[in-house]
Amino acid sequence: MQAMEAGAEVEALERDGAVVVRGAVPPDWIARMRDAIEGELSAPSATSAEYGRVAGRFYGDFFLWLRNPIFADFALNSPMPALAAQLMRSRTARLFYDQLFVKEPGSVERTPWHQDLPYWPVTGRQVLSIWVPFDAVGPDNGVVTYVRGSHRRGETYRPQAFDAANQGAFAASAYPPIPDIDADPERFPMLSWELEPGDVLVHLGLTIHGAPGNRTADRRRRALAIRYTGDDATYDPRPGTFMDMASVRANIPPAGIAAGAPMGGPLFPLAWPQG
Repeated sequence: MQAMEAGAEVEALERDGAVVVRGAVPPDWIARMRDAIEGELSAPSATSAEYGRVAGRFYGDFFLWLRNPIFADFALNSPMPALAAQLMRSRTARLFYDQLFVKEPGSVERTPWHQDLPYWPVTGRQVLSIWVPFDAVGPDNGVVTYVRGSHRRGETYRPQAFDAANQGAFAASAYPPIPDIDADPERFPMLSWELEPGDVLVHLGLTIHGAPGNRTADRRRRALAIRYTGDDATYDPRPGTFMDMASVRANIPPAGIAAGAPMGGPLFPLAWPQG
């Protein structure tokens, strides 16, 4: 982003809780990551999950950067860390984790309405997600949709599992369940965009969002969400976060930092400044 554009994007993110940044990912990264995603789809890991319970394939996995050097290179050395730091108004950006979501054509399962931060063992204002699509996306094939300004409501809702296997992981969360977003459109105004490969969506940790299924017959929806933390983020291993998921406990190394400590260590490496 140019300096003038960056100021406008930061203001939009802070006002609305989500913003689109056009042309943020160079074409060579798109090509590399498409190949890397196909490799992951052909050999699912122990942390992967199949979310498509109704029809079609809705695949997810996370912490891919720990085992796949291409995912690590993208999360740490692409333009994404600098973009994250700029939009957080932070001197630094640490990689929190990356998460792959693939909705193949005919996958009707929607991504439920949720906030990200309740899932995460993190506290702080400077925490965000960059959602990177590797296909053209719109409402027909599962683009992410946001509740405009929901991060400023002062409300935090209980996380919910996308699959039945992990429903119990979030039972200890102290937050109330999320309301019926679709039933009250006046209270929950929507915000969405259509994107081409190279464009990204950025949202804050308390912004309510979800996504429809992929209702198309021939358009894929491959996307990677990369989560970054800034200067004020601290580790908060409270009950009811994704750290309680069995697949995480069995396959992801412990953070190795104390509750209340700044994010850091091998599991949450510094991504910006680079080098």
